[in-house]
Amino acid sequence: MTVALMWEARAAEGRGADLLAWAARQPLDPPPLRRETFRSPEDRVLVITWWSADYDTPGLPELPEPPEDMTRRAVHRWRFEKVADGS
Repeated sequence: MTVALMWEARAAEGRGADLLAWAARQPLDPPPLRRETFRSPEDRVLVITWWSADYDTPGLPELPEPPEDMTRRAVHRWRFEKVADGS
């Protein structure tokens, strides 16, 4: 089974580039099958990681909370399981 972990944070005013760089530098051990990083005009940063695991597998590595001065609010986290290949 494949599970995807989503990590999303909104940068503090003027800190979008800092938050993006910080997220990109964060190691995950072990590394995921796949990792993608996105940004949006509202200074949001989204990191999605894919793992070969069950939905409720404990202990999958996740990005930590960034430094408090870098964000407007706490990080949002979601977990999804793959159900079918789409076209």
